[in-house]
Amino acid sequence: MASGIPRSLRAAPSFTALTILAWLIPGVALAEDTINGADTAWIMTCSALVLLMTLPGLALFYGGLVRVKNILSVLMQCMMAAGLVGVLWVVAGYSLAFGEGNQFIGDLSMVMLNGVTPDSVSGTIPTYVFVMFQGMFAIITPALMLGAFAERMRFSAYLIFISVWLFVVYIPLAHMVWGGGWIGSQLEAKDFAGGLVVHMSSGFSALVACIVLGPRLGHGKEPMPPNSLPYTMIGASLLWVGWFGFNAGSQLAADGTAGLAFLTTQTAAAAAVISWAVIEWVHRGKPTQLGAATGAVAGLVAITPACAFVGPGGAICIGIGAALFCYTALTIIKPKMGYDDSLDVFGVHGIGGAWGAIATGLFIASWGQTEGVSWASQVWKQVVSVGFTAVYAVVLSYIILKVLKAVMGDLRVSSEDEHQGLDLSQHSETAYGRDS
Repeated sequence: MASGIPRSLRAAPSFTALTILAWLIPGVALAEDTINGADTAWIMTCSALVLLMTLPGLALFYGGLVRVKNILSVLMQCMMAAGLVGVLWVVAGYSLAFGEGNQFIGDLSMVMLNGVTPDSVSGTIPTYVFVMFQGMFAIITPALMLGAFAERMRFSAYLIFISVWLFVVYIPLAHMVWGGGWIGSQLEAKDFAGGLVVHMSSGFSALVACIVLGPRLGHGKEPMPPNSLPYTMIGASLLWVGWFGFNAGSQLAADGTAGLAFLTTQTAAAAAVISWAVIEWVHRGKPTQLGAATGAVAGLVAITPACAFVGPGGAICIGIGAALFCYTALTIIKPKMGYDDSLDVFGVHGIGGAWGAIATGLFIASWGQTEGVSWASQVWKQVVSVGFTAVYAVVLSYIILKVLKAVMGDLRVSSEDEHQGLDLSQHSETAYGRDS
């Protein structure tokens, strides 16, 4: 205080002048009042965290689970999902997902982000930031599917499949749930961060894809050991960290609801890890590191739709249920049905997403933090949304794959290429500088 006058009082004339100017120029005042710096910084950080889930989180998680001769093919598929979807999203994906349109799909009014400027606002953040945050969800969703048909799909077929699937399955579901479509606005089903849009859509589509492509050569007859469980553990850890951006970021603000989502995300994942280890210990005699990693992801998947609607008690129940249902899907349902879901995408994301969506209704009122909503009225809405999402993803994915097969021929590599491994046959390189 050089002059002995408090700084706040010395700034008063300037403040008064700015206030008068704001009244005279309403547009400027609105922009200044609407964009919140803390919210913007938070969502930009969350966007980076969600990308971290794909690169390198999912890439390492899946890369460690495949055989050594296929590790680069999985890393490449994750990388190309980020590149391909990243472009398609800003070209037309965002407009179709969040444009006005109708109850099922948006419109093309914002192709190439037409009409979006640095001054455009979505809530309290710039629209550009919202576009990128949602774009990271669009990237990881088709990348999740690749685990189901790993080690056998042609690279060119994969690129075309995820491109078509993005526009036919993911984007319409995103619009129906988050973009003003019928699931979110008319049915009023709740999916805070993507249990339906991300996990169920990818999980059920992955099941269809692995069945249409058929099992890997030697499936059920010869061992197919993972090449690096440490990679898988590192990948799962990165997914866990990135999931805080995925879930808490979906509030689009740095506030108490984001804090609740942050808390329940951690709680459900922790409960699922413990539960999976206990179940595995009882069932097989020993808990495994792969089981712990899978349990963590299952808990994270299940809490995704519910994270801002339930309390800690609900999160614990959701995590325990995720471990139980997903473990059952992997160890009982999958062997009995005989499908070759290479990395258990359906068992974790399809089943975990469905359980989480239904559990949102179960725990939203009694143990949750959402007032004025009864579980009796909400559960049926959640069940309807789960049923619709499952049927929509299965039917449309089947049609896409059959059409692509008719146009492109066989979608999987030849037997010789599969024996050689996709690293060499599709990319002419190996992970460790030698034939594997």
